[in-house]
Amino acid sequence: MSRLTGWWSGRSSAAKVELYTRWTFHLFAPLEVAALAGMPLGRAPDSPLDAAGAAALVLLTCAHAVLSAVVASRALDRVLDRRERPTRLTGALIALTCGGTLGAFALLRTGLVHDAAIVAGVCVGLVCFTLGTLALCLTTVRHILYAVPATALAFGALGAAGGIGLAPAVGLVVAVLLGGTGLAAACGFSGWLLRIVWELERSRELKARLAVAEERLRFGRDLHDVMGRNLSVIALKSELAVQLSRRGRPEAAADQMTEVQRISRESQRELREVVRGYREADLRTELEGARGVLAAAGIACTVDADGVAATEHELSADVRSALGWVVREATTNVLRHGDARQCAIRLRTARDGEADGQAGGETAGSVVLIVENDGVEAAAAIVPGAGSGLAGLRERLGAVDGTLDAGPVAPHSFRVTARVPLPAPRTRGGRETEDPNGHEEDQEREGVTVT
Repeated sequence: MSRLTGWWSGRSSAAKVELYTRWTFHLFAPLEVAALAGMPLGRAPDSPLDAAGAAALVLLTCAHAVLSAVVASRALDRVLDRRERPTRLTGALIALTCGGTLGAFALLRTGLVHDAAIVAGVCVGLVCFTLGTLALCLTTVRHILYAVPATALAFGALGAAGGIGLAPAVGLVVAVLLGGTGLAAACGFSGWLLRIVWELERSRELKARLAVAEERLRFGRDLHDVMGRNLSVIALKSELAVQLSRRGRPEAAADQMTEVQRISRESQRELREVVRGYREADLRTELEGARGVLAAAGIACTVDADGVAATEHELSADVRSALGWVVREATTNVLRHGDARQCAIRLRTARDGEADGQAGGETAGSVVLIVENDGVEAAAAIVPGAGSGLAGLRERLGAVDGTLDAGPVAPHSFRVTARVPLPAPRTRGGRETEDPNGHEEDQEREGVTVT
């Protein structure tokens, strides 16, 4: 079943809109054939010549429907700036429409088709479908607005010249104005909407890349601030030691080199602190960062972390860092690989056999972090064996006795669940006392024994 639906669910939102739009225009071809070719076929022929005229109208409709579908497909590529405007195909479609209309009126005048309503209906349909396709090829709304009345007037004049009469010719003009305006507006709006959707998709990807680039720049600035000054001092003192050595003052040169050694060790220590601060993820900071980054990417993010304050007191810095990394990695997967519209982050604690309904009934004595989104591509990017992100998170959580589960929970949802055990309560005198800091409080304060 996943293979049958993967061709749709595995696409981005913009790709889904494009696929829907393209198939809508492809369905115009059978719709045109069914609506226009059914007119001559629905009337019983009076003679073999009448049957030949009906067959000619059917062939004309089929050829026009196929050419319109091809031009519409090429025009959509032009709307998305993937290829040049299909000028030759557009000219061929206009020529076929004009020639087919003249041929239909000729069939009416020669008597091959006796019913003028059938000829008028087929010709109006051909012109209206042509105007809808041309709306994708024109660049501005003004051109589309000019094309519809001009085509209607030309078609009415052509019908009057074809001998159908003035009143029927006016009816043709009104019919083309109404039908052509509707189809041209619908097709033109579809092309404009498709272009806007792809621009929004590209802007979302750009925002995600800018967020990563901004983080890299921040790390680069911190590294420059730490190392720039120290390296300059090291270079100056090394040059001074060389000059002192050449002037016969080895003791002073040795003192300078000792200072260089001290500054080098200090630089190493500061560099480790910078890298450690970059690698370690603060849980509260990562939760707020995930909310902001996902919102900037157009993804609705809800953070339900009522237990953050309690968690920060009860868990060590290593555990908070591991949970922060889960938030960071899951958010990155949603941005890079997913097609999510919503993302929910929940942080809960379970104690004394209590089950958290939202967390799925986790065991007592643990803190549970859940990141769930409705992007199915994120699932393919983080499933076991598909990359190193999941393995890295499990290693970090394993270091603090935690576990990680990741997988789909619904046809269009994916959930990452991290569980870390809470510190075991201390027992004293038959009672349980929680010790968040890992120290026994068995001191006497002001003559009162704490139990």
